[in-house]
Amino acid sequence: MAALPPETRPREKLVALGPSALADAELLAILLRTGLPGRSVLRLSRDVLDECGGFRGLLREPAAALAGIKGLGPAKRAALLAVLEIARRAFRDALADGPVFESAQAVRDYLRLEYDARRAECFAVMFLDTQHRLIALETLFHGTLSHTIAYPREVVKRALTLDAAAVVLVHNHPSGRTDPSPQDVQLTRAMIESLALVDVKVLDHFIVGAGQPASMTDLGLL
Repeated sequence: MAALPPETRPREKLVALGPSALADAELLAILLRTGLPGRSVLRLSRDVLDECGGFRGLLREPAAALAGIKGLGPAKRAALLAVLEIARRAFRDALADGPVFESAQAVRDYLRLEYDARRAECFAVMFLDTQHRLIALETLFHGTLSHTIAYPREVVKRALTLDAAAVVLVHNHPSGRTDPSPQDVQLTRAMIESLALVDVKVLDHFIVGAGQPASMTDLGLL
């Protein structure tokens, strides 16, 4: 890195031009800080991104899998995991401060960050209070690469425990496709009917995959 002109070094470039001016490998190089003998940190960053399929693939890697990537020692892995957790907490704090749908894009960004990295399908619920502020986001059911089974009875029990007034349903499609399947629509209707019995409203059902999460409300399915 020291061999590069100052204006092209990632850290100096970020300070001078802002983070949006940096390429993906340059941003990652700032986090990784050092390379390997005979392999600059920029070269290492490019190799890591190529191996993982870019940032999305890198963030999808479980913590244990990162250990298998050459050049990512404990300190570098810790830096990557810390940045991801900081982002999660920032979004979560923002959603707890006011009605979640006053920050609709923040909801989508948070759900992508939390669930796009999952390699198996899972079903989660955002439990909301009477002002539609976030009480908790909980992953209640875990499945396989292609499907998961969610039980309305368990969602009702958890909503009552948390004294939730409304919920937003969430599940991911590891395939990346976000179009709802007939089974997704059927499950959503079952959840609406079950939760209505205890006066808990289903506000939306998001499907997380590649790109923006799909909203069943926006699609006219709720």
